[in-house]
Amino acid sequence: MAGNTEPLPPRAKLAVTAGKAAAAVSRAAGRGSGSVIGGKVALRLDPDLLAKLAQNLDVVLVSATNGKTTTTRLIAEALRAAGPVVSNALGANMPAGITAALAGSGDARYGVIEVDEKYLAAVARDVTPKAIALLNLSRDQLDRAAETRMLAEHWREGLSGSKAVIVANADDPLVVWAASSSPNVVWVAAGQEWKDDAWSCPACGGVMQRPGDDWFCGECGFRRPTPSWALSGDHVLDPHGSAWPIRLQLPGRANKANATTSAAVAAAFGVPPQAALERMYSVTAVAGRYDVVSFQGREIRLLLAKNPAGWLETFSLIDGPPAPVILAVNARGADGTDTSWLWDVDYSRLAGHPICVIGDRKLDLAVRLEVAGVDFQVCENAAEAVRQCPPGRIEAIANYTAFQDLRRVVGN
Repeated sequence: MAGNTEPLPPRAKLAVTAGKAAAAVSRAAGRGSGSVIGGKVALRLDPDLLAKLAQNLDVVLVSATNGKTTTTRLIAEALRAAGPVVSNALGANMPAGITAALAGSGDARYGVIEVDEKYLAAVARDVTPKAIALLNLSRDQLDRAAETRMLAEHWREGLSGSKAVIVANADDPLVVWAASSSPNVVWVAAGQEWKDDAWSCPACGGVMQRPGDDWFCGECGFRRPTPSWALSGDHVLDPHGSAWPIRLQLPGRANKANATTSAAVAAAFGVPPQAALERMYSVTAVAGRYDVVSFQGREIRLLLAKNPAGWLETFSLIDGPPAPVILAVNARGADGTDTSWLWDVDYSRLAGHPICVIGDRKLDLAVRLEVAGVDFQVCENAAEAVRQCPPGRIEAIANYTAFQDLRRVVGN
């Protein structure tokens, strides 16, 4: 296993120092954590810095459209059973943010790194990971992200022949096609509730057949592989057929699936499922996601949903009596400026819930809800929305920058 034995060369040390200084200045100016600008400065001084920082670590890369930040956190907690971990826990997942995270690795043995889907192949070339977790692929940021099959092809080409253990979701045809170019794949039955981006075969374009939980292409024979790990209710089934209970403080089926993948990754590093899953219980929130906060005398649960697949999973968390819901949508650069994805979300699932709509693109969302036949009120801001909500814990669902706006307002 790796250990921090080889010292950084002088140029790399200078780059790290300069990056940390830039980050500190950014923080002092109130411009956020400074990790991105710090990483950019460091990489400008030493373009090979990421590879040098990773050379003494056993690295896990985690990539997906949805769930990568949470899964990264769960894997990091699991691997701490085997040694110190460095991770980009706050989600700065492009090369600059990853570089900044690894620059603070200290005596870490493992690096658990979330990677933006578009940068996965390039980062994998730099850091020579021991394992790569591939969770799902679906449409996201339509104005600037590649079409999903093109992204899967980029993964497939970039990971071809990789020596890493690829831990991949057997239920997502796009992920399976992407991972199948690798010689060492561990298949996990993690489920796939959103199927609208995988109705055609990524290998030949034929129509995908989906009997029950299975899938296959009737034209070329491309089909779901047999998984060795599986989510079964509240348990993880390991390759030996043993069932291990999942006890999480994070809600929903999607997080049980994330825990299943995380247990499979941890096992590749020698951490037994029971130990890995027990450590995951300590995770209560991830960069504000799932936090319950008090604001204006009300309890508000903060939920992040960035695209149709994410909204579908998030709706499944809102159960019981019709809780009041605040929906917040922006379309800034970090979100993608195309809001046409709103029409792919089944907002009728919220029928019966009192709904308040806020955000830069609240009127786009209002039109979508009107067409869906769902009652709602448009509010100017979060404070007004909270005042308008009837009694009960409020569920606040927001896309990326709207989520950050909401966190600032409610003090989270």
